[in-house]
Order: sequence, then structure tokens, then C-alpha cells
Amino acid sequence: MASTWAAFAAAEPDLATTAEQRFGAYTHHVLATLRRDGSPRTSGIEVRFLGGELWLGMMPDSLKALDLRRDPRFALQANPGEGTTMGGGDVRIGGRAVEVTDPAAKAAYRKEVEPPEPFHLFRTELTEVVRTYVEDETYLVTQVWKPGEPVRTLKRT
Repeated sequence: MASTWAAFAAAEPDLATTAEQRFGAYTHHVLATLRRDGSPRTSGIEVRFLGGELWLGMMPDSLKALDLRRDPRFALQANPGEGTTMGGGDVRIGGRAVEVTDPAAKAAYRKEVEPPEPFHLFRTELTEVVRTYVEDETYLVTQVWKPGEPVRTLKRT
């Protein structure tokens, strides 16, 4: 089961807002894809939240784009920021990336983002959103959301 960003945001608005703020705090984040042999590849990426979707834009024929064309599964981690404070916590998103080839959809993205041409564009289908943070300098708190389920919150000391 997968979900759009809009459906996730409607179901869990607080966690969605926190996730967008974490990704909005920095430009560059880390995308994990799967190589042809199944081993992981990590790459830097910029992401956008537009029109109820989480978008991944990439340079033409980049290895991460070729990986996603072959196997759409991905993991995306927000830039943790400088130092050790991780302001707002660590946010990770898992899912599948669907390449967008529709000229109108790409034109709308191009108008909003103005990416270098040409580019690959992927719309995401979420399978998991996870936030980890420290509460009261005592607890490690992990919030886990999956489509069709409420957020589970786990606390450890």
C-alpha cells in the first residue's frame, strides 16, 4: 500500500508539517536507491513539495535516475544540519518513485522550480515516514507512519 503526500498530510498533518519543515531547512538531502546488483547507492538530492506531491528532480541519465527507472524503491533522509542538535529531529521517507513523462506535468514543475534542462522528474508514492527526535533530553522518540495506519510513537531512555 502506498500514499501520496497529500493523503499523508491529510491523515497526519502535524507529522507532515514537521517533515516539510525539516526538508525545507536545507537544500540538499540524501537519497538511497538500489543499484542493478541490489546494493544501495546514496546520492545528494534536492526535493520539492508542490501540489500535494513530493517531487524528486534529477539530471538526465544520472545514476540515481537510472536506478529508479529500474527499481522504483527509495529512501530519502532529510539533511540533519550542522552539529549534533538535529533541530526538529531526523526525518526519513520511504516509498516508490514514479517517473513523470507527461509534458503538461513537467511543464508545471518547470514553471514552479526552474530546473536545469533537461531533467528527470519523479513523483513519490509513500510507504513510510519516520521521525526520530530527543524529548526532554531524556527520551529518544520515534514516530512511524505507514499508509492506512495511525502514527505509532515509541519512546526509549
